[in-house]
This record gives sequence, structure tokens and C-alpha cells, in this order.
Amino acid sequence: MDLLNFMYSNTFQATTPTAVLDVMMVADKFEVASCMKYCSHLLRNLRMTTESALLYLDLPFNILVADEVQPLTDAAKQFLAQRFKDITKFQEDVLSLPLSGIEAVLSSDNLQIASEDAVFDFVLKWARMHYPKFEERREVWSSHLLHLIRFPCMTCRKLKKVMTCNDFDPKLASKLVFEALFYKAEAPYRQRSIAAEEGNALYHRYVERAYKYRPIKALEFETPHQQCVIYLDLKRDECASLFPAGRVYSQAFHLGGQGFFLSAHCNMDHQSAFHCFGLFLGMQEKGSVSFAVDYEFAARISPGEEYVSKYKGDYTFTSGKAVGYRNLFGVAWTPFLSEDSLFFINGILHLRAELRVRE
Repeated sequence: MDLLNFMYSNTFQATTPTAVLDVMMVADKFEVASCMKYCSHLLRNLRMTTESALLYLDLPFNILVADEVQPLTDAAKQFLAQRFKDITKFQEDVLSLPLSGIEAVLSSDNLQIASEDAVFDFVLKWARMHYPKFEERREVWSSHLLHLIRFPCMTCRKLKKVMTCNDFDPKLASKLVFEALFYKAEAPYRQRSIAAEEGNALYHRYVERAYKYRPIKALEFETPHQQCVIYLDLKRDECASLFPAGRVYSQAFHLGGQGFFLSAHCNMDHQSAFHCFGLFLGMQEKGSVSFAVDYEFAARISPGEEYVSKYKGDYTFTSGKAVGYRNLFGVAWTPFLSEDSLFFINGILHLRAELRVRE
């Protein structure tokens, strides 16, 4: 009756989400596109909740893909992605979401999580919880979950574990891991070209999320010395958000069996009493071992030039300790961030740290 009323008066009495969805289903059956569009508009104007958003995403496939319904399903996905963007804070709620909900949350570029490694571990836990049967879990991974993981943003150590995980097809896992490793090995301009290809636009596979720990590029050497070279890139707006006393941490990297990290700070220069950019090297807590390293911090200050050394020293680390320089560039915060700053190349601050085990 609501559908008939709409056909003659462009309105109907249904007001609750479930009632309007019933009208939409009937409108789809009788191919009344104008009524489907009206229902979609009506539902978007109602207050969205987790329950209603999941209801909209659980519509039959033929309705989900209808042009008239796309704005509604897009709004539902955006609501869930925004509602649960801090996975750490809402971990239990996100773990209880159905497949359509987890897809919406994990498709977001703004997901707030430690790293893509943590995304993989979370999805692994979710899949095992919702699909305890091995065959069903493998099918869901292949058809729905694997494209949500941004393998090129994962660490090499975690990619090795992906290769040995039997939750999904080994051939498919190998393909995705090799793609990620080849991408990591490319020069920056080739990486930008690969990421810009049209086929990657759908899943944002090469787009970094709002990670708590910033991705790095690491080169490790065993001979003639135990040594590693770490590259950390920070965007201008990421640096700007550190003011007045913030800090951002890199992903962990390893040297001589010990875990290390870089941290960038906005802090106060004690001598000059102004805010400035600092860079520090820390060792992860692991027992009471002491570990001696020589280290050097460097940065690029023009597109065509190599990295320029800014600070070097040696330090004997003990558990949880850090060392670094409070004012890496010797300037105040405002000129450091200014539009004509020498330190940002196309809006990116390029940092490098070299570590070597001291005998």
C-alpha cells in the first residue's frame, strides 16, 4: 500500500528504517526506481546507528548495486568507518561486527591502528572467531578479506609470517607477498607510478593509513659489520600536528637481535627557549641487556642532493633507553615548517638513520 500511495502521491506513511526498507524491497521487485531513490533519500536523513548501517549493508545484492541505493550504502560504510576508526578503543565492538561491517571499517584510509601488521593480526583473529570452519574461513579470506590488507605497508618480518599462515590459499598468499616485496624494492618514483594505476584505486592497496607507528624502509647488513640504514618520511601536516609537545614513532626495526625505533618530537630547545624538531633513537624493552651502537642522523635538503649528515654519536643502550638530538636542524619550529623551508621536498621530510653495532 505504501508503494501504491507513493505512485499516486509521491509519499507514504512508513517512517522507521525497517518499514522504509520493506517499501524499498517491494519497489525493487516492481521496478519503481523513483520510489527506491525516495526511500534511499529518506533513510539517509534518519539518524544513523550501527544497527541501521549494518541493516542497509545487508540488503540483497541486486538492491545493493542499484544506482538509486548507492548513496545510502556509501553513507552506511562511511558511518561505520568513522564510528570504529580507532580499532584499539573499540576492539571488542569491531570483533563482533559481521562481514559487511568489517569490510566497511577496514576499507578506510583513516583507520587508527599501530601498523598494517596489526591490521593483519586483527583480521586473522576476527576471521577465526566468525568462521571456525577451516574451509569457510579460507573462502571468506579469498573472496572478501585479503583485498582489505595493504600488504605493501607491512613489515618484511610480518610478510614472512603471512607466507606460513594456512588460513588462506598459499599460492594467493605468495602472490600478494611477492607483489608487496617488489613494490618495496622499487625506486620512489616507480612506487608513485604503481600506486597511481587505475587498478589500485578501488582498494587503496598502496595507501598508508593513519598508523600510530610510521612505516619505514630498512636495509640490514651482516658483513663487514652488523649495520642497518633506516629511511623515515614524514608529511608536513604530520609534523605540524606535533606542536607543541607531540611525538610520532616509527615501526620497529632490528639490529643484532635487538629491536629499535625512531621517534620525532616537537620539543623545547633548552638553550634558546623555542620549539624545535627533534629526532631520537630508542631501544625496545627486552631484559637487562646493554647494547653499544654508533649512529648517525641525516636528512635531504634539496631534491637533487644526497642525504646530509646532521648528527652522529655513539651510545650504549639499556632496556627502554633513547638517545638523540632535541634540535636536529638548528632552527625554531616556525621556520622549520614554513612554506619555503629547506627541509621539506614536495611536502615530505626525508630522514635517515644509520646504526652500526660497536665491538
